[in-house]
Amino acid sequence: MKFTITTTFIIFLFLTSFSAISQKRDAFKPKELYRSKELIITQITKNTFEHISFKQTNDFGNVPCNGLIVRDKNETIIFDTPINDKISEELIKWIKETLHCKINAVVPTHFHDDSAGGLKAFDDHGIPSYAYFKTIELTKENNFVVPKNSFADSLVLKVGDQQTITKFFGEGHTRDNVVGYFPAEDILFGGCLIRAANAGKGYVDDANVADWSGTVEKVKKRYPNVKIVVPGHGDYGNTELLDHTINLYKVQ
Repeated sequence: MKFTITTTFIIFLFLTSFSAISQKRDAFKPKELYRSKELIITQITKNTFEHISFKQTNDFGNVPCNGLIVRDKNETIIFDTPINDKISEELIKWIKETLHCKINAVVPTHFHDDSAGGLKAFDDHGIPSYAYFKTIELTKENNFVVPKNSFADSLVLKVGDQQTITKFFGEGHTRDNVVGYFPAEDILFGGCLIRAANAGKGYVDDANVADWSGTVEKVKKRYPNVKIVVPGHGDYGNTELLDHTINLYKVQ
C-alpha cells in the first residue's frame, strides 16, 4: 500500500511538472513584426498587436505613442490611431496586406492627437470610428477630426466571434479618457489614463489629477484578473501598471 501511494505521488508530480513545462513551452513570445522610420508593430499575444508611432514634443522629447489592434477570424478593431494620417495609412495597409484582415472599427480613447490624430485616414477608408460622447464634444471644441459615432457610457463591438468592451470609468488624464478591454485574451488597453511602470506624471494640462487615482481603482476593480495592461506610452505590463498609476496621483 505504501509503495502504491508513493508511486502514485511520483506519477502525479511528473504529470504536473510535464504540464507546467508544456504550458511554458506553448506560452506566446511577443515578437516585432514590422518596423519603419515612423511605425513599429509588435505582436503581444496570438491575437493582439501593439502599434507604436512617435510624437515630437518640447517637454518630453520624441515620445512613443501606443495603440492596440485586436483580432479574431479575419477581423480587427483598433484602439487609438497613430499620431497622424500618414502613419495611419501605413498601419491600415499593413493590416490589410499582412494580416489580411478587415478593420471593423477604430476607437480613440480620448481627444488628444496621440489617440485620434490619424482619424481622417480611417474616414477616408470608410472605417467606422467610435468615441465617448465627451470625446466628440472635445474634438469639436478643438477643431479636430470628429469621430463618427458616439456612446454614452460603454460600447461593445464585435470582432470575429469575440467582442471588445470600451468603457468610461471617470476622469483622469482627460475628462473623456476611456479604456478598452478584449476579454478573449484578458488584455486591457488603458491608453493615457494608465502610466507605464517607471513613468512619472507626464502631461497633465487637461487632467483631473484629483480624480485620477479613483478612476483607475474602478478599472482595477472591474478587471481584477487582467493579464496584460497596455499604457498610452511606454512598455506594457500587468496590473502593476494600475497600482503604479493609482499611487502616482493619490492625494497625500
